[in-house]
Formats: sequence, C-alpha cells, structure tokens
Amino acid sequence: MRYSSYIQIFFLSLFTLVMQANAAVLPDERADAMLHSYEGGELEVSGPAILVRKNIGNSTSVFYNAYIDNITSASIDVQISGSPYEEERTEQTLGVDFLTGKTTMNFSFTDSTENDYEANTISFGISQDFFGDLSTLSIGYAQGTDDVSKRVGNDPLVFEDRASIERHNYRIGFSQILTKNATISIGFETITDEATSTPGSSGTPTTLNNPYRQYSYRLSSNPSDPEYNVRRFADELYPRTRTSNALSIRGNYFLPWKSAFHYEYRWFTDSWGIEANNIGVSYVHPIGHFVLDFRYRIYSQTQADFYSDLFEFAGEFTYMGRDKELSTYSNTSVGFGVGYEFAKNGWGWIDKGSVNFSYDLISFEYDNFRDARENIAGGVPAGTESLYAFDADVMQVFVSIWY
Repeated sequence: MRYSSYIQIFFLSLFTLVMQANAAVLPDERADAMLHSYEGGELEVSGPAILVRKNIGNSTSVFYNAYIDNITSASIDVQISGSPYEEERTEQTLGVDFLTGKTTMNFSFTDSTENDYEANTISFGISQDFFGDLSTLSIGYAQGTDDVSKRVGNDPLVFEDRASIERHNYRIGFSQILTKNATISIGFETITDEATSTPGSSGTPTTLNNPYRQYSYRLSSNPSDPEYNVRRFADELYPRTRTSNALSIRGNYFLPWKSAFHYEYRWFTDSWGIEANNIGVSYVHPIGHFVLDFRYRIYSQTQADFYSDLFEFAGEFTYMGRDKELSTYSNTSVGFGVGYEFAKNGWGWIDKGSVNFSYDLISFEYDNFRDARENIAGGVPAGTESLYAFDADVMQVFVSIWY
C-alpha cells in the first residue's frame, strides 16, 4: 500500500541531492549510507539506504541506489477502513552519466516493490553549459508503469489485481550563476497519470484511486432521521487520468563568513483542481569540522474538485474521494542538521568523509478532513467531529565517503 507521497519525497530528498550531477562535470566518486525514521499519525516508516557512485574514465559515471522502507501503519485511514499492517518496500535504481564537452546525459532505471504495488521507471536527461559555463539548460523525460493490487480480506499473502497506471514526466530547468555569491535555478515539470485496464481483465478501465481508501456518506438523507448523523463508507471513485504542473524557483546566496542561505518556492496545480504552494528557507553555517543547518518550510494546498469529508448519500457524484491528501490542508516543518567532516586531507583510500544527523518536526493541519473515528465510536454526529491534525518526527543519520 502506498503511504504518503510527502513522506517518501522527504526521505528521498537528501539522496536526490547526492545523485544530481552538475552539468559538464562528472559527479564525485563516493559511497553513502543512510538510516531514516518517520513517526507520525500512527504511521512508522524506517529503514536503510545506500548509494555508490564510480567513475569509468573521464567521461562516464555509474551509480547504484537502494532504499528500503519498513512500514507499520495504524493510521486513521487504516483504522476506519482496514486493519493495522506491516510491510516492506524496496526501491533500487541503476544509472549512468555520460560527459562530452559541455554536455551531460544521464539514464536510469528504478524498480520499486512492495507486496501490493510494483513500479518501474525509466528516466533520461540531458544538460548543456553555455555562456562561459555560467548558465545551464537541462531537459528530461521519465516513463513509469505501476501495477496495483489489493489484499484479499485480512490474508497477507493473497492479492487481487486492481489496475495498471502509466506515468509520463516531462521536465525542463535553467540555472544561472548571477554573481560570485548568488545562484538561481528555475524548473518546470509536467506529469501525466493514466489508469489502464485491470491486469488480466477484459479491458474495463479502472481509476487512479487507492484500492484501500473509502469515501464517507450519510446513512440517511433526511435531517430529522437519527441515521442522518451516521457515517457509512464505500470504495472511492476517481478519474482515470490526472495531469499536474509544477514550477519551482531555487537559489543560494553565499555569505562572506563562508555560510550560505538557501531559498525555494514551488507552485503546483493539477487537473483535479488542487493548487499548492511550498516555501522553504535554510541557513548553513560551518564551524571548524562541523556544518550546521537550520531550515523552515511551509506547505498549503486546496482540495480536489471531487473531495468531500462527508457526502450526502452513496453515489452522489460520478467521482467521490475522501483521501486526506486531496483535502484542504497545510503543514509546517522546522528542522536542523549537524554534520561532521573527517579525513579532510585524506586517509588511506578515502579522500574525505562526513557524518550527518538531521531532525525535522512536521505539523499537519487539515481544514476539512474530520476524525471519523469519533462518529464510528458513537456519540459525535457525522460532520461535527474534530478536524484532524498530527505531528510527525523525521530523523536521518547519513554517512558519506569520497574516494
């Protein structure tokens, strides 16, 4: 079962930065290992990750990345429409970068596997330096195929095929060195998702919904009937397609005392009616062998057109969803990191190394997603339950070795 995409992005962000190659320069040879932990909303995710990169000659760099999530969930969605579960997700990526002149090309293949979800992605990118290496233009494309299943009853070993999803990702970016102290980059990304026929079926199309999630409706449509205040649940109904666009602006300003200030803004919109804004700032300050990092992030979004915490009756609309990630909500994140650099002058086969620890506190607040457990337990009329909110703790321990 796919857990929150926000969590996955949060865990992968640090490794994504490690894997990015500067245009016209091959990435450094290095090995990285990370332990990550997320706990919030009665969901726990933890596991290791590794990245190994090796150059072949002066024009080729290959890398391998493995990422494992051990998931234990008794989240509000699980409590309402299922039972607590444990599972493991394993993601592996194999990629290569080619450098020729001022042009860098990269290819990668990613396989992600869990007991009820299989995803494969092929990605290609190219970047070009120009204007005396002060400017870089990059474009990329990725194509993915997901096979979605659903556990039958409570049997952890029996699954039924549910859907296939085809994903296409188009991206373009431009970065510029403004001054000796300032850089800026602008990126635009378009993603299209389409649910195709259920594997092995007669070809009947399905939708993009999570097969475990359900929408909620009133048991009676008569306000004078006591059952009007009772919730019932049914499988969500989503559109077959989704197109999303995202524009991002990121920059760095390097201060005279060797510190740096980083800022970012990201705007997102999609064909389901969601619009989101993300603003983040961070400050990095070195002290001897230590590097300190302080960061703050704000995220907010509007709801999808077909979202409602409580519908008036079953089948009220063609599309009906109650996934809290489609609701109107916001979150704030405050975090810090501490890194220690060792072997700065080399040590045997090691050119240098670092050990890092980071912690983030994320507070989620939902504007129109209510804690339906209060109604299920009895005593609280449907639609008047408490608005849902929770805090999450995210920790990472990260070791890097350059060689």
